[in-house]
Amino acid sequence: MSRIVLVRERSKWLPAGLALATALLGATVVSGPATAAVSAAAAASTAPRCAELAGVEIPSSAISLPTRGGRVESASLVTQVVSGRTIEYCSVRAALFPRDPAAPDIKLQIGMPVGWNRATMMFGGGGYNGTIPDVTQNVPFGRPDSPAPLARGYVTYGSDSGHQAGPTASLDGSFGRNDEALRNFAAGDALRKTHDAAQYLVRRGYGVRSGRAFFAGGSTGGREALVVAQRWPDAFDGVISAYPAWNNMAEILFLGYLAQLMSRPGAFPGPAKQTLLYNSVMAACDGRDGVEDRIISNLAACHFNPRVLRCPAGADTGPTCLSDPQIASVAAASSPFSWPYRIASGERYYPGFPFLSGADMRTPYLGFGTTAPANPMPATSAYGFQYWSQWVKYFLTRDPGYNSLDVDPRRPGKWLSRISYLSTIQDRNNVDLRPFARSGGRLILMHGAADELVSHRSTNDYYRRVLATVGARQTNEFMRYYVAPGANHANFGAPAFAATWDSLSALERWVEDGRPPARPVVQDPRDGRTRPLCEYPRWPRYHSGDPGSAQSFVCSL
Repeated sequence: MSRIVLVRERSKWLPAGLALATALLGATVVSGPATAAVSAAAAASTAPRCAELAGVEIPSSAISLPTRGGRVESASLVTQVVSGRTIEYCSVRAALFPRDPAAPDIKLQIGMPVGWNRATMMFGGGGYNGTIPDVTQNVPFGRPDSPAPLARGYVTYGSDSGHQAGPTASLDGSFGRNDEALRNFAAGDALRKTHDAAQYLVRRGYGVRSGRAFFAGGSTGGREALVVAQRWPDAFDGVISAYPAWNNMAEILFLGYLAQLMSRPGAFPGPAKQTLLYNSVMAACDGRDGVEDRIISNLAACHFNPRVLRCPAGADTGPTCLSDPQIASVAAASSPFSWPYRIASGERYYPGFPFLSGADMRTPYLGFGTTAPANPMPATSAYGFQYWSQWVKYFLTRDPGYNSLDVDPRRPGKWLSRISYLSTIQDRNNVDLRPFARSGGRLILMHGAADELVSHRSTNDYYRRVLATVGARQTNEFMRYYVAPGANHANFGAPAFAATWDSLSALERWVEDGRPPARPVVQDPRDGRTRPLCEYPRWPRYHSGDPGSAQSFVCSL
């Protein structure tokens, strides 16, 4: 007689049935003539029936938010080198059909590996999305020498969030004219629809349900990571949220304010002045953490007044100084911005950026771009200014010809009610993560201190709100937040420190074994330097030894 040991999946006990329980999560089987058959079924469940997925209809009943169902458009076996490993997987492409016939489909892709580990990983997007994430990618800030999820045996998937971008890629906001497409992107509805469809196809492809579910994303994807923890707390076991644009509306209003300031005659600091500013801040603040290594770790001790760079009489006399209008611009970029009216999300301000955001002097200061904002918005202006322009044209006014610089975030006039409504969709600011914690979820939150597109100060704010709502003890049971000095947005360009960490392995140990991350270390793959990754509000202080080694630093307050 055989004995079945039931295995718990999230908060649910899986139904009995020897072959199903074993194939699902490796249930223990003790003796009995069925053992060999069960082992064969378990092995078969790790290889997808790829050819059978082509043309499969996805019923609307499989998706918990309204759709008209969907269809698999293609399914083919692919052999590819991922993270240095040759793997075989079924590449499935599908479309989910909207309720509104005028809305775009949600396009998604799933990578179903041969040798499936029975876990899944969903990836978030970036900017305004509009493209399907690469299912072979690693998690944000992942170490290049650590295997990507697909190479580890995860089923990986993601979607375009409900629209296909045009030539401007992640800066195409034109979908915002359609209400269903807007909610799919901004409210995160496409996340749940994609997740449900992917899980349905996993069951069809392998013949069994998946086990653990993970989510990882940065920027807009980091915001999406927080959305799934907030809106569907029992859908994912582990979440990695990097540099999250969680208060999207608040940041947009801030970016619009800066765009107006820097569009004024003489107010924009060009690349040479941005380099001057960077080097001046570095000279003033590098070393406050105990070592001069062009990484500013002790942000609280970095006090820099841009007026020390003032040109004679405040006039623009060349690249070695800043004019008064330029000083006003950079000071505004580094200061909190608040608006004198209420919006429905409850947000009241955006905290601004540190002076040292962006890459080092080898590349332009990415937060400002190389060209002053104007109408039409130049492609060489800051990414954030272009983002603002698209939002005004397609989310706010829904008029592609509207001059975004004509909307004043401090005095929006007739646009106030629309701004307030959009804030309920775009500011995903629920900090009560207790339902996620009760479901067994674990969250790793990470941000670079030199991020030029999403301020780490904003993530500090979110984390402090979680602490105030949930309490320090309970927060510590399910959440960790790290700030990496010198790291910018997605390690783009030439950051002072390109922080990488195998956060996925750390999250796996936490979810599977109950062991939270312990003394994590980040590495810059360009030169091998390492630093301790300190839990906020701590930062790495140098004490002695090799400045390139994490062992020479301690996490300090």
